[in-house]
Amino acid sequence: MKKLIWVAVALVGAFAIGGLALHRGESINAMWIVVAAVCVYAIGYRLYSAWITAKVLVIDPSRPTPAVRFNNGRDFVPTNRWIVFGHHFAAIAGPGPLVGPTLAAQFGYLPGTLWILVGAVLGGCVQDMTVLFLSTRRDGRSLGQMARDELGQVGGYAAIAGTLVIMVILIAVLGLVVVNAMKHSPWATSTVFATIPIAVLIGLYMRNVRPGRVMEGSLLGTTLLLLAVIGGGAVNGNDTLRAWFDFDSLTLAKWVIVYGFTAAVLPVWLLLAPRDYLSTFLKLGTVTLLAIAVVAMHPQIRMPAITQFIDGTGPIFGGALFPFAFITIACGAISGFHALVSSGTTPKLLMDERDIRMIGYGSMALESGVAIMALIAATLLQPGVFFAINSPAGAVGPTPDIAVATISSWGFPVTAEHMQALATQMGEASLFARTGGAPSLAVGMSSIFGSLFGQSLMALWYHFAIMFEAVFILTTLDAGTRVGRFMLQDALSHVWPAMGRTSWYPSVILTSALIVTAWGYFLYIGVVDPNGGINILWPLFGISNQLLAGIALSICTGIIVKQGKLRYAWITAAPLAWLVLVTTVATWEKVVSSDVRVGFLSAANDMAAKLAAGTLPAAQAAVAPQLIFNQRLDAVLSVSLAFVLWVVIVDTLRVCLRVVRGLPVPPTSEAATVSIGG
Repeated sequence: MKKLIWVAVALVGAFAIGGLALHRGESINAMWIVVAAVCVYAIGYRLYSAWITAKVLVIDPSRPTPAVRFNNGRDFVPTNRWIVFGHHFAAIAGPGPLVGPTLAAQFGYLPGTLWILVGAVLGGCVQDMTVLFLSTRRDGRSLGQMARDELGQVGGYAAIAGTLVIMVILIAVLGLVVVNAMKHSPWATSTVFATIPIAVLIGLYMRNVRPGRVMEGSLLGTTLLLLAVIGGGAVNGNDTLRAWFDFDSLTLAKWVIVYGFTAAVLPVWLLLAPRDYLSTFLKLGTVTLLAIAVVAMHPQIRMPAITQFIDGTGPIFGGALFPFAFITIACGAISGFHALVSSGTTPKLLMDERDIRMIGYGSMALESGVAIMALIAATLLQPGVFFAINSPAGAVGPTPDIAVATISSWGFPVTAEHMQALATQMGEASLFARTGGAPSLAVGMSSIFGSLFGQSLMALWYHFAIMFEAVFILTTLDAGTRVGRFMLQDALSHVWPAMGRTSWYPSVILTSALIVTAWGYFLYIGVVDPNGGINILWPLFGISNQLLAGIALSICTGIIVKQGKLRYAWITAAPLAWLVLVTTVATWEKVVSSDVRVGFLSAANDMAAKLAAGTLPAAQAAVAPQLIFNQRLDAVLSVSLAFVLWVVIVDTLRVCLRVVRGLPVPPTSEAATVSIGG
C-alpha cells in the first residue's frame, strides 16, 4: 500500500512539473508550482535522504555525539532536536531564498522553479546533510579542518583561506541587506531588537528555571514574539516611540556590528540557539501562512514562463540565463554557507545521529520551499509592476513617465498612476526603482495576505513583510559570525595552539573581534557610500556562495572515496560537477566580458574613461576612483576564489586516484567510537 502511495505522489509530481514545463499561456495557477514542490520534497526526503543515510553515511544512533562527549555548557551542549532544527534553519535561512528567486524572476517563473526543486533535492539538501554527518563524526570540526585533515596541507589550507574570505564577503552582504531592510522602519527595528532580550529570557528559562520544558519555553517565547510584532505596530504609530527606533543606515550598521560581536562571544544556549529557535516560529509561521493563503486563493502567475531577457539584456542585472540564473538563485537551491553552519554550531548541539537527516536534509528542503513561496509572491505581480519596482533608474529612466514608457515597450504595460496608487496602498511614497528584491517580494506577500484577510490591511502586511525579511537575515548573520570565529580560531591555532580552544575566552574575544572588524569594515563602506562601496561587491555574493558549495562537495566526495565507497561518490560528485561548470563560466564572464553591465573590468575601464574625459556628473566623479577600485577588486577576488576551488578539486582528485590505486593517503580524522561513559 505504501509503495502505491509513493507511486501516486511521483505521478502527481511528474504531471505538475510537466504542466509547468509545457504551459505557454497568458497565466498559470500557482497551485501547479505548489503541488510540484510538495511532491518533489516528499519523495526527496522520504526516499532519497533515507537511502543516503542508510547506505552511504550509515547513521549509528548508539554512537555518542560530540555534544554528549564534550559537553562543556558553552559550545558543546546536547540540545533538544527541535531546538537544534530551529537554530539550524534560522541560521541557514538568510536573504538568499527570499531575494534570489525574486530577482531571478527576470527570466520568467519556469527556470527558477525547476532549478530550486532539482538543485535542492539533489544538491543542497545532500550537501547540508553530508557535511553535518561528517563534522559530527569528526568532533564537530569545521569545513576547513576536515579539508586539511582528509585531503592534506595544500587543499586544506586553500579551503581554509578561501572559506574565510568568502565568509567575510557573505556576512558583509547580509549585514547590508538587513540594514537596508530596517533603516527608517521603526516597526521592523523595534521588533528585531525585542527578539534579543526575549531570546535571553527563554534561554535562561529553559536552562535554569524549567530545564527540559521545551513546550513551555516555546509557548512563552512565541507569545512574547507575537507581542513584540504587535508592539512594533504600536511603536510605529506613536510619534515619540517612533523617533526612538527611526535609525539611519550608519547607526543601524553600528548596532548590527555590536550584535554580531555579542552573539559570537556569549554562550550558544544564552542567545544564539534560543533566538534562532524563536525566530524560526516567525519565519515558519509567516511562510506557512503564505502557503495557506496561496492554496486558499490559488492566485494566477502573471509572469511569463520564460521572458525575452534570457539573452542577458534584462534590466535588473546583466547576464544570460546560463549561468546567471543559477548564481542569482543561489541559496534557494544550494548554498555553500550552509556547509559552514553544518560544520560549525549545529554538530556541537546534536544529541543523536538520527537527527542528522531531519536537521540537515529537512532544513534545506524547508528553505527551498521558502524560495518557492518567494518566487510565487514575486511572479503573481503584474510583470510591469515587477520590473518597475526592481529595475534601477539607470535602466528604465529617471522619472515615472519615462520608466513606464520603457517598461511598456518591452510588452509589460504599466502606468505611473497605477504605480502611485500601489505605493499609496502600501504606505509608501513611491515604489519605483526599489531595487534588491525585498520591496517587490513584500508587495507580492502583502497582495496575497490582503486578498485573504482584507485589502484595508495592505500597508500593515507590507511593513510586516519587510520586518519578516529583516529577521530572516539577521539570524544568519549571527550564526555566520560565530562560525567565522570557529574558523579563525582553527587557523590561528597553528601559530598559537591555545587559540584553537573554542571556549577559551581570550581566544573567543580576539577572534570574534577580528571577524566582526573584517565584515564590519566592508559593511561600513557600503552604508556610508550610497554610490558604490560594498554594493559593487554584491555580484560576488552569488558566485562566492556557489564556489563555497563546490569546496564543500569536493571535501565530501574525497571523504566518501577514502571510506571505500567509490560507487556512491556520485551523490556529491554530480552536483559538484554542475557547480564547477556554473561558477567557472560565471567567473570568466564577470571578469572578461566586454559588456559593462556584466564584466567587472569593462565597467571599471568604462568609468575610468568617462572620468578622464570629464563627462561624469560632479557627485559621481567624486566617488568614481573608489568605484573603479572596487570593480577591479571584484575581478581579483573572483579569480582568486575560483582558483581556490580548483586547487581543492585537484587535491581531491589526487587523493581519490591514490585511493583507487591503493597508495597511501592521509588517515581518516573520524573520531573513534566510544561509549557514553568512555
